[in-house]
Amino acid sequence: MKNYKLIFKIIFSILFSWVCGHLIFITIDGLTDKNNRADIAVILGNKVNEDGTLSERLEKRMECGLSLYHSGRVKKILVSGGLGKEGFYEGDKMKEYLIKNNVPDSVIILDNLGNNTLATVNNTLKLQDSLNFQSIIVVSQYFHLTRTKMLFRKKHFEDVSSVSPKYFEIRDIYSLLREFVAYYVE
Repeated sequence: MKNYKLIFKIIFSILFSWVCGHLIFITIDGLTDKNNRADIAVILGNKVNEDGTLSERLEKRMECGLSLYHSGRVKKILVSGGLGKEGFYEGDKMKEYLIKNNVPDSVIILDNLGNNTLATVNNTLKLQDSLNFQSIIVVSQYFHLTRTKMLFRKKHFEDVSSVSPKYFEIRDIYSLLREFVAYYVE
């Protein structure tokens, strides 16, 4: 019986170390901004409120994208999201936000079919030839960026970096755990 307890403790310790190590890596990677420049920023969508305004989380992503554009770190911005249960296309609302904040319509690319991270990656890469971009900065919450960059790299797009807004919520704990699982599933 003692052997089984010892084996269980060893297995549990290994799994616990793996999960904790990966969560630490996700957090550090997501919060690290290497100040890269890129041809295009890809801002991933999030909830639009029932009144059509951006959720605070999405607004912080948009502020991050605006900063990249206004500082000259990106030349174009791709906004990607799907149709939310509130009845609004996230991409449309994100584009409206950018235009209200002095980003010319001509540099905004709209993807209203980015219903999930993989769809956004696929939709973005389908536009690579027509938009002629060679580098990307992904904008999303810190816990989401490691997996998003991994998905781009799996599709043989290597020049991808990331930036996240300095915005945190208690639900980030759940999101970190979800991203751990999603990283190994996708």
